[in-house]
Amino acid sequence: MLYIGWRLLAFVVAIGVLVSVHEFGHFWVARRLGFKVLRFSIGFGRPLLIWRGRGPDFTEYWLSAIPLGGYVKMLDEREGPVAQVEQHRAFNRRPIWQRIAVLLAGPAFNFLFAIVAYWVMFSMGVPGTKAVIGAVVEDSVAARAGLEANDEIEAVGGRPTTTWEGATLVIYDELLGNGQIALEVRKPSGAERNIVLDVRGRSRELTEPAALYNGLGIRPAPAVPAVVGSVTPGSAAETAGLKSGDEVLRGDGHRIADWEQWVDFIRKRPGQSVTLDIRRGGDTLQVPVTIGSVEENGTTVGRIGASRPQIPASAFEALRAEQRYSVLEALPRGLATTWQMTSLTLRMLGHMVVGQVSLKNMSGPIAIATVAGDAAQAGFRAFFDVLAVLSISLGIINLVPIPVLDGGQVLYQVLEWIKGSPLSERALAVGQQIGVLFLIVLMSFVFYNDLTRIFGS
Repeated sequence: MLYIGWRLLAFVVAIGVLVSVHEFGHFWVARRLGFKVLRFSIGFGRPLLIWRGRGPDFTEYWLSAIPLGGYVKMLDEREGPVAQVEQHRAFNRRPIWQRIAVLLAGPAFNFLFAIVAYWVMFSMGVPGTKAVIGAVVEDSVAARAGLEANDEIEAVGGRPTTTWEGATLVIYDELLGNGQIALEVRKPSGAERNIVLDVRGRSRELTEPAALYNGLGIRPAPAVPAVVGSVTPGSAAETAGLKSGDEVLRGDGHRIADWEQWVDFIRKRPGQSVTLDIRRGGDTLQVPVTIGSVEENGTTVGRIGASRPQIPASAFEALRAEQRYSVLEALPRGLATTWQMTSLTLRMLGHMVVGQVSLKNMSGPIAIATVAGDAAQAGFRAFFDVLAVLSISLGIINLVPIPVLDGGQVLYQVLEWIKGSPLSERALAVGQQIGVLFLIVLMSFVFYNDLTRIFGS
């Protein structure tokens, strides 16, 4: 219960920060351009806290009950009568370019927040893990291309990468291109090789959540070898005669590259009898095993009763990498990272529309709460990283030309400029209905995605 509460708190803080940034963009630009702002609200619904600003505008500041958004209410003749002395400050009376500037300011401040967040993180140092391959799955894309355990990825698509995090972003970028991922790798001996992973036609499959490296057949380091650490008394492993220190090499003829693959092999075969090739000391033995079974979330999975040994801390220490720059150097890095994340997000969305990227990548409040909670527990920098990514996503979503979103309102202004007069009330009402319907469908879909991730269906 405490863990759920922590996630909810992290979610509320994350959404509160990003909404505040977004709405402050609208508010700040509107005030600078002479619009009269009546209300600045963080959240929707009943106000929990209200205070008024100083004259002459006496703007109301609200903290409202539903922390899933916010709004800036401006003086507008379409919403009620306006005194003649203030008509020049009404939203509908201001020049079209100024209205567009106010509408674009919200998303712009989200991108600006991401730049500042990455700037701060790069100044403090961004921890990461070197892009060293722990294991390569037999007969996978990576294996056929010639990748091997302990190879270090130095560049993807000609772009240098120092960490798995950086490599992953560029791999996705290449995947959405021609489907041929060019890697420059360095062997443990120091020799360098150029390798191409051919995944043409598999972009939808590989963009499923957490499917990229499994689909490529790569296990990021440190890979845990399939060595038995301990055996549970009375388990299938004890009955078969497995002992601490045994290394599993093959299962029914299939190569076992690491502990993760070994677990996957066992889980998929509940109740089955298999033959394991193991290394014990200097000998290689064949051991028949009848795999046990257990119920897990309504599904029967295999269980053998063997646990892995502890991974020494030194295995992680050697793989640590940190990106740290001076305050001046960190700013262009922040700009470049924001651009890279924005570009990748736009490309992912574009490929979703044509069915080349899995729609399961779209997440809703439940997934955001989970990610925000985990990041908050990991520390300030991890939480800031999540805020930057979410801020970019919020900025992009709000630019979609759908009524009720900023992009849709910008479209209204452009159409008014082309037409030479305001759009009719009927046109605005129809657009509003379309926008609300779009949001209902979108929220239903992302909630469905969130729930399927939780319940695995």
